[in-house]
Amino acid sequence: MLLTRQTLPKTIPDIAALDDLLCRPTQALIDDLANVEGDIMILGVAGKMGPTLAGLAKAAAPDRRVIGVARFSDPGVKEWLHARGVETINCDLMDERAIQALPKAPNIVFMAGRKFGAEGDLSLTWAMNAHVPALVAQAFPSSRIVAFSTGCVYPFVPVDGKGATEDMAPNPPGEYAQSCVGRERMFEYFSRKFETPGRLFRLNYAIDMRYGVLHDIATKVLTGTPIDVSLGHVNFIWQGDASAQALRCLAHCTAPTSPINVSGHEILAVRDLAARFGARFGRAPVLSGKEEPTAWLTDTSKAVELFGLPVVDTEQLIAWTADWVSRAMPSLGKPTKYEVRDGRY
Repeated sequence: MLLTRQTLPKTIPDIAALDDLLCRPTQALIDDLANVEGDIMILGVAGKMGPTLAGLAKAAAPDRRVIGVARFSDPGVKEWLHARGVETINCDLMDERAIQALPKAPNIVFMAGRKFGAEGDLSLTWAMNAHVPALVAQAFPSSRIVAFSTGCVYPFVPVDGKGATEDMAPNPPGEYAQSCVGRERMFEYFSRKFETPGRLFRLNYAIDMRYGVLHDIATKVLTGTPIDVSLGHVNFIWQGDASAQALRCLAHCTAPTSPINVSGHEILAVRDLAARFGARFGRAPVLSGKEEPTAWLTDTSKAVELFGLPVVDTEQLIAWTADWVSRAMPSLGKPTKYEVRDGRY
């Protein structure tokens, strides 16, 4: 079954159903991948978003080799990928020789990086977020490379505007976000040197039932935990839509590589989102702080022009999240820390 607005379920009963939904392709994704020749290799596949992105790629292009590369410290991830028809290769991406030994796949999705705990070992954060991209960019000069980045590379922008556009110069607070600028610069430098086509995929807050901005807000409303609204505005996107857009970027690469903002097209107030969950749960949210006039927000006009609006809209995401959280379904236990303003994760 193809993913369309008409085929979306009213609720997501369990993790198996969630994984199936995240791996369900749209016709647009199938069509774009048909215009891109060659195998697809996903570096750093074992993170939060990587497995279902790999599964989605295989579902959209079943006759194509899809290869997931990671250290695979959790063997269950490898088993899950194999069950979806995704090949796996164990590799430490800090090892230059190991990277050089990887297959020269024509299509690379780079997802490796370090965020949570970044402040605990800043040298490791910089090594993962800037050194590893340099190694990868040199190892695959003839591949298309879609490199995951973050909207956190931008400075804060006014909440009453449309968000940062791709033309805005990166100037973020905090070393984590600065290291992400480093990641982009490495891919940009070697893209210019080797004429490597690519995209810098500046993603703002992917939503999965087990984590994300909405999961954080809904959980706090349900438990009566105070919600800090000082960083009071956000935009976000369903993880399945974000994965599909990342894969579709393979058909929309530029040489040299260039950034593209990926998120929801709406700027939403945390206060309003909390109220909507409160109405569903029958309890008033507990709010603290006062909204600041700026936040980390992106303008996704270019992505909408290329890909159209996300299939899953905000109302559907709120309904799914409220249902999931109210049933005490599994959480990854990884807060997004969307409310952090100093860039310290």
